[in-house]
Amino acid sequence: MTGAIAAVVLAAGEGSRFGGPKQRLLLPEVLARVAESPVDEIVVVSGAYELELPENVATATRLVHCPDWDVGPGATLRCGIAVLGADVEAAVVIMADGPRLSPEAVARVVAGWRKTGGIVAASYGGDRGHPLVVGREEWANVPDAGLRARPARLVACDDLGAPGDVDVPSDLPR
Repeated sequence: MTGAIAAVVLAAGEGSRFGGPKQRLLLPEVLARVAESPVDEIVVVSGAYELELPENVATATRLVHCPDWDVGPGATLRCGIAVLGADVEAAVVIMADGPRLSPEAVARVVAGWRKTGGIVAASYGGDRGHPLVVGREEWANVPDAGLRARPARLVACDDLGAPGDVDVPSDLPR
């Protein structure tokens, strides 16, 4: 497995618990971290809100809109993977509300996926988290609810710190 790897950044939610478009605040930091990781391209999937890519974003970054974003995270992921080229072997799923994403966590899950294929996810304290890598062979079967219920091989990333999950304003990094 030596083909291209794409990051699909899920930024389509309405941020109801947050009270608005949290992805507009968090996306620049998340994209800066993804750009430091071993991916060949980045696709940002918008939905509830119009988004603009930050000015300093990597040149291999695209923004796509998912009209079915409210169906679930799986629908958003399907919109992202639908625009990937035939040379892309796997997608790294990144949450736009994880501002402390470690580029090294992306590298570890990609390396893990290259060994086994399938679905590989980072783990923190033994719990499955993000990022996760899903190989092309799994793309046709992404359920509306996302990949949480699908089995994944876990790669320990405890030493890197979890990417965070900003749900409410008090979750924002200080």
